[in-house]
Amino acid sequence: MSARRGELTIDELAARVGMTVRNVRAYATRGLLAAPRLVGRKGYYNEEHVARLALVRDLLERGYTLTAVEKALVDNPDVPETHALDLLTLLTRPIGGAIEAEEISVGALSELAGIDHDPEFVERLVERKLLARVDDETVRMLRPALVRAGAQAMRMGLAQHRVLDLFDQAEDRLGAMATSYVEAFRDDVWRDFISAGMPEERWEELVRSIEALLSIVSQAVLASFRWELAQVIQRVVGEELGALTGEQARMLFGDQPDQPDQPDAGPDPRS
Repeated sequence: MSARRGELTIDELAARVGMTVRNVRAYATRGLLAAPRLVGRKGYYNEEHVARLALVRDLLERGYTLTAVEKALVDNPDVPETHALDLLTLLTRPIGGAIEAEEISVGALSELAGIDHDPEFVERLVERKLLARVDDETVRMLRPALVRAGAQAMRMGLAQHRVLDLFDQAEDRLGAMATSYVEAFRDDVWRDFISAGMPEERWEELVRSIEALLSIVSQAVLASFRWELAQVIQRVVGEELGALTGEQARMLFGDQPDQPDQPDAGPDPRS
């Protein structure tokens, strides 16, 4: 049995889309191309294979990496190829804006934190992917806002190990929260879209929802955390003030003036 009408051999397929046979085989191995119809040991390809390879070629020419293309197409097989570029853009564009790394001298970073240079502490920040070494005297802050916040906390008086512990706790807990929010979106929004047959008229709305997810969740988390933080501060400060001795209270607040005696109001005229 030979090729059916319109079917192509791998050499013909490669020539049709302007690729080498070697690249076609490589993309097939990565799952970017569906298996051909086999006749014995010979494979035959159709127009769907041509369209998929043309899409891969176009995306690579736009500057997307092969890994990004693979993530968009292979990890999301139910998404129509007409939406592949939208999805790929979401996957490769940092939601909320890219974080620009900043270089800083080790001495300046130590001064920012109000500490003497501590190579071991710097190494711990490197291990947590907060810093990257440039050379012996310079580091690159991969998450500058977070590094500066930690430095400010240390300048306030928090110990180095305490700042690292708080960072680790935040990473674990916020990571779990982020997973919960995104999985909820996937279960209630994305899968509902899939179950509805992926209607074309809902695609733009879905993309906007994914883009808005960061802002919505960030506002919810920040509002909740600020509320909880205020309650805890009020409780702990109250406990600490209540535990002060009289002498400690006088040292902190100074002598408080005695409250004047209330004047005698005399007999109650109603009596």
